[in-house]
Amino acid sequence: MSHTRKKVTTRTLARMKQNKEPIAMITAYDYPTAKIAEQAGAEIILVGDSLGMVVLGYDSTIPVTLQDMVHHTKAVARAAKSAMVIADLPFMTAHLSKDEVLRAAGRLMQEAGAYGVKMEGGSEILANVTTLTSAGIPVMGHLGLTPQSVNQIGGYLVQGKDVGTARHLLAEAKRLEEAGSFAIVLECVPEELAQLIAESLTIPVIGIGAGRFCDGQVLVFHDVLGIGGDWHPSFVKVYQQAGKVMQRGIEDYVQEVKRRAFPDEQHVSHLSSDLIAVLYGGQEGVKNT
Repeated sequence: MSHTRKKVTTRTLARMKQNKEPIAMITAYDYPTAKIAEQAGAEIILVGDSLGMVVLGYDSTIPVTLQDMVHHTKAVARAAKSAMVIADLPFMTAHLSKDEVLRAAGRLMQEAGAYGVKMEGGSEILANVTTLTSAGIPVMGHLGLTPQSVNQIGGYLVQGKDVGTARHLLAEAKRLEEAGSFAIVLECVPEELAQLIAESLTIPVIGIGAGRFCDGQVLVFHDVLGIGGDWHPSFVKVYQQAGKVMQRGIEDYVQEVKRRAFPDEQHVSHLSSDLIAVLYGGQEGVKNT
């Protein structure tokens, strides 16, 4: 895909929702994956704290620090010339004091190069959403299954399956919009509820495991390409088995090294015969002293 498109902004996304043009969002955690996502045409690249599980080997997002997020966001921002880069505020950060949240979000934008930040939660973080948006920091909300709260929720479960919780999610989404969020991620929510929320808001609603009627979709880069990971939720579609291709490539390399098939003639350079004679002569001279 051509790399000449204009920079994606909050206005771009608002216009896409108005025109009913679906928004493609994908995670990336480093320069090469972000470059692939950028060239493939994704409008938004999310540096998710899912990097804890996908890249750093943790069993949840909870151990991921602000410094981790700054480090990985820097790498992604270097690759993304037109896609919007959004960075997650890591565990607990969204619940800190206004000054601390401002400092954290400021680092992700100023130091790491993010366009804006994503915050998990509803009413309990509204004051901080308002604080950030008032300071000119774009905020993307995140409702439904919020991985940072997975211990309190009791596991990776679909949210909003009864009248009470469904109404609560709809109300929370409206509150996040009123607080100034430019978009909301809905995770693991029944399709009908996600559709109602998307239709009730003027800002884009981006789904992950939230059905077909959101304003956009987001998936994890490594899930889409079948790279690593043993967790395969039903809402993920694997588009290429790149992980298997990569493993086969490394296996071929290891085997060629073992049988001395690599490097071969085309992968080496040579000295002139005169220089070889001098070098070996010098060695002989050393040996004879």
